[in-house]
Amino acid sequence: MRRTILFAVAVVSFVIGAYQTVLQNNETALRDNYWLFMISFVCVLLFRYLKPADEEKSTPKQKQPPGSSTKPVPRNKRRG
Repeated sequence: MRRTILFAVAVVSFVIGAYQTVLQNNETALRDNYWLFMISFVCVLLFRYLKPADEEKSTPKQKQPPGSSTKPVPRNKRRG
């Protein structure tokens, strides 16, 4: 629920900031709307920081099939 709200606030604040910057169309437009872009940036950082515990543990390590050796073959023993 928190992640959804953070994502929504990030998107909305970025869209409003971009719209206001284009609408004002002067030298100080980006500076005047900087706070909207920073709200968006902070919300995206928090969104990424608050990953669910399921996503962190869902990357299983691949097991090697039985009988396969992991030892490197010496150069003089390789077939060429």
